[in-house]
Amino acid sequence: MTTPPGAQGNPSDEPDEPGPGRWSDLDRPPLNVASLRRALVRDGSLWSGIEVVARTGSTNSDLVALATEGKAAEGAVLVAEEQNAGRGRLDRQWTAPARSGLFFSVLLKPAGVPVERWGWLPLLSGVAVATALSRAAGVDTALKWPNDLLVTVDGAERKTGGILAERAGTDAVVIGIGINVTLREDELPVPGAGSLALAGASTTDRDTVLRAVLRSLAEWYDRWRAADGDPVASGLQETYAAGSATLGRVVRAELPGGRSISGEAVAVDGDGRLVLATGEGVQEPVAAGDIVHLRAG
Repeated sequence: MTTPPGAQGNPSDEPDEPGPGRWSDLDRPPLNVASLRRALVRDGSLWSGIEVVARTGSTNSDLVALATEGKAAEGAVLVAEEQNAGRGRLDRQWTAPARSGLFFSVLLKPAGVPVERWGWLPLLSGVAVATALSRAAGVDTALKWPNDLLVTVDGAERKTGGILAERAGTDAVVIGIGINVTLREDELPVPGAGSLALAGASTTDRDTVLRAVLRSLAEWYDRWRAADGDPVASGLQETYAAGSATLGRVVRAELPGGRSISGEAVAVDGDGRLVLATGEGVQEPVAAGDIVHLRAG
């Protein structure tokens, strides 16, 4: 794994964190990897293995490296109790106190699905996470295109999670997911951040939440693959639109190269692109960019 010197993870049943630090915050116990494996790694399951490390730089970087070296099978899950070089889109940093959230990556190999439909995987992951958080924690989670997870805290939208997809060789995709679970107000990295606890979650047990997310992700992935990646036939496009916090709003899309466009977000098209209706009467699809919500629709 490509972890920094001195920060190498220990993929054992109990992440190795010497000294009193492991239990320094009794509200944030370590994950029970043995229980997670019993619940999720079974014959016929998508999940082929679950490893939990005490800390690493980035679970995505580690799992991409393992996949490209042929050392990880489809369904591999890598979880870090703490990561100090986690990345979001546009190489933004994602850091949080140890055991305050879920920081993990999964390896998917969607053989048989046309590569041009693989762009739906981050959106699929968002739908799966939002579904799981509603079921397991009683938190309504909205999706900000393309990859942010929003919750409501004191009447305001707050980002509580994000998703990052990266290719691993020619046949695989690594999906990284970060969810703030017990982050407190004084620990928020930016004013617009949130957590499940701040949103009034019915549970902040990370084992429960992680099991729910992985089960939901497997369900949606299986459905999408069975439909050969077709977002309409699998129900993915409709479900994503129903849970979107972006559609129906006036937004600004900050595009690669410094260009930006503004307009009403009117659709997510068959390729997973956000379609903006501009003031010039043009419908312009956005494949990649940073979306700023300007006002509610």
